[in-house]
Amino acid sequence: MSSLANKVQDVFNEPGCAKNQGKSDKERKKGCTKQLQPGGAAGGCAFDGAKIALQPITDVAHLVHGPIACEGNSWDNRGAKSSGSRLYRTSFTTDINETDVVFGGEKHLFKSIKEILDKYDPPAVFVYQTCVPAMIGDDIGAVCKAATEKFGKPIVPVISPGFVGPKNLGNKLAGEALLDHVIGTEEPEYTTPYDINIIGEYNLAGELWQVKPLLDELGIRILSCISGDAKYHEVASSHRAKAAMMVCSKAMINIARKMEERYDIPFFEGSFYGIGDMSDSLREIARLLIEKGADPELMDRTEAVIQREEARAWERIAPYKERLTGKKVLLITGGVKSWSVVAALQEAGLELVGTSVKKSTKEDKEKIKELMGQDAHMIEDMTPREMFKMLSDAQADIMLSGGRSQFIALKAKMPWLDINQERHHAFAGYEGMVDLVSEIDKALYNPIWDQVRRAAPWDDGEESWESRALAEAEAEAAAIAADPVLAEEKRRGTQICNCKIVDTGTIEDAIKADHLTTVDQVTAVTTAGGGCGGCHERIAGILAGLTADKAEAA
Repeated sequence: MSSLANKVQDVFNEPGCAKNQGKSDKERKKGCTKQLQPGGAAGGCAFDGAKIALQPITDVAHLVHGPIACEGNSWDNRGAKSSGSRLYRTSFTTDINETDVVFGGEKHLFKSIKEILDKYDPPAVFVYQTCVPAMIGDDIGAVCKAATEKFGKPIVPVISPGFVGPKNLGNKLAGEALLDHVIGTEEPEYTTPYDINIIGEYNLAGELWQVKPLLDELGIRILSCISGDAKYHEVASSHRAKAAMMVCSKAMINIARKMEERYDIPFFEGSFYGIGDMSDSLREIARLLIEKGADPELMDRTEAVIQREEARAWERIAPYKERLTGKKVLLITGGVKSWSVVAALQEAGLELVGTSVKKSTKEDKEKIKELMGQDAHMIEDMTPREMFKMLSDAQADIMLSGGRSQFIALKAKMPWLDINQERHHAFAGYEGMVDLVSEIDKALYNPIWDQVRRAAPWDDGEESWESRALAEAEAEAAAIAADPVLAEEKRRGTQICNCKIVDTGTIEDAIKADHLTTVDQVTAVTTAGGGCGGCHERIAGILAGLTADKAEAA
């Protein structure tokens, strides 16, 4: 097995991953090899995941070894901010061509590294492998090692070609590159009993800066943030921290766990979104530091800061709360935000009608149930038409999502707010909570909505295209409800696996015909679940349903 395959296997055997903890050794191995199948990159490839995880390290030159399109698609797709160097926003690529494909691109890569060092003199260069050089056999690791020895600067290989799997795998492979080549290679100028790492925080829209002043006031030093507003030296010396907070476990659980094993740095998963979660995170940071030797009076000072900041935040939120209480929100995001933002919205008096869980872990879903109840409407996948109908029927007053969904809300003539990585407002910390409530209020009560909801003068009372579209959807739903045969066809035609384009009927027929009992067996027969793996829970649900039907029939 190649070193890349071994690394992927190691990442997907991650003990800190709850999904793996529930598998047998045999199932875990099968699950890992499936990540190497074509189609696993649907929804964002491993290269893209690695690039967005590491690019916020601000003073490093990020060099993409591959066609220029790879760099173009991954550059600046997160609004990560920097308090210092702007080098991370400079785009570097080897832009390999047909000649490189035929004769190899290693010399081209070596020359590119030298050119960057000569012109910009960064403390390190991160070299990202993409699909083409991986397929033609360019040895990125050997080139980086030779360049490091030649130029005396760390040249870090990030082995994450897009074809190995989805974006989440790329996040973890980026973490492995830091663990293998960066973390522990330098020493900090000094250490204190109050040094911490923050892992999985990218300083989107400057969110880290909403939190750092409070930590500074408490005397807590962020030794390294991996990777928002980070500098290479900070990451390289992060192994001397006394404790760590992990913001996004789905992306970087491997870094937190391995640093705990190697350097005895305890960690917890927390959130800076919402007043309650922000306060809990400050308390947990203080608790871990005290356990590692900090003065116990740190907890008293922490509680004093929490009491003061909570009072300030609630005082500023009070004028908005009366206007927002009872307003319904549809939250289309994923990962840690699927529950952390829920808590923040509930604190403001808003009602959640649904939250997406497409990129959420099992732990994320359990936290959602704690916040919204066991009957929480968790959306695995929602079509644009379903979103449009939900908004048009006023089941939600506003949608919070990423930029790709904004036009659905605008077509439904409903307010929308960007909550994902492209946003321009920082919503973390106490100050961020006030900003979030303020932005939601602005969106909800913007006078433009009264204008756009009025019929255009030229419509002259005629039926609008929106009304016709909704009428068609309602007519289709009524026809299905009235015709059991059509309803069954619709149900069986529901697509379960987007990567392999496999519907419910195909999976059910295979289960019945071949007496399948596990997701792995279904994948082997139908290919469903052989891509990104996001449909595994739906396949398991079909298996459970057919098993229950069979038991009732018996």
